[in-house]
Amino acid sequence: MAVFRSKIDVWLAVVMTGAAIVALAAIVPLARLPSAGIWIAALLAGVGVALPLWVLLGTHYTLTDSTLQVRSGPFRWRIPLSEINGIEHTRSPLSSPALSLDRLQISYGRGSLLMISPRDRDAFMRELAARGVAAAATAQLAS
Repeated sequence: MAVFRSKIDVWLAVVMTGAAIVALAAIVPLARLPSAGIWIAALLAGVGVALPLWVLLGTHYTLTDSTLQVRSGPFRWRIPLSEINGIEHTRSPLSSPALSLDRLQISYGRGSLLMISPRDRDAFMRELAARGVAAAATAQLAS
């Protein structure tokens, strides 16, 4: 099993940390309100503070002998290596479990796509190729 942390673009870390700070600042006055304010503050703390930090600190990719497991905060994907059809380099800004625009787009199954951004992309590709994922070897040759 090999675990790869996500590469993190500085601008995205600043935006996500800033969002958590703004949410935290909004919680303080809400927490002083009567009972309903406490519940709103707790919800805001969970969504506005914890979620961005969880995603920022908890995005990684695990390769087992048979699967690619992607985790980004509370979100999870499990892709059988045998279903990977292609891997391309991309800078697409579409939503994905990737904290950098230096991404790999993984095509799998019947038309499914997932973009990831392993910090050590070359080592990630070597690990995929070592596990028999032919698309990894092809993508390495193309880069």
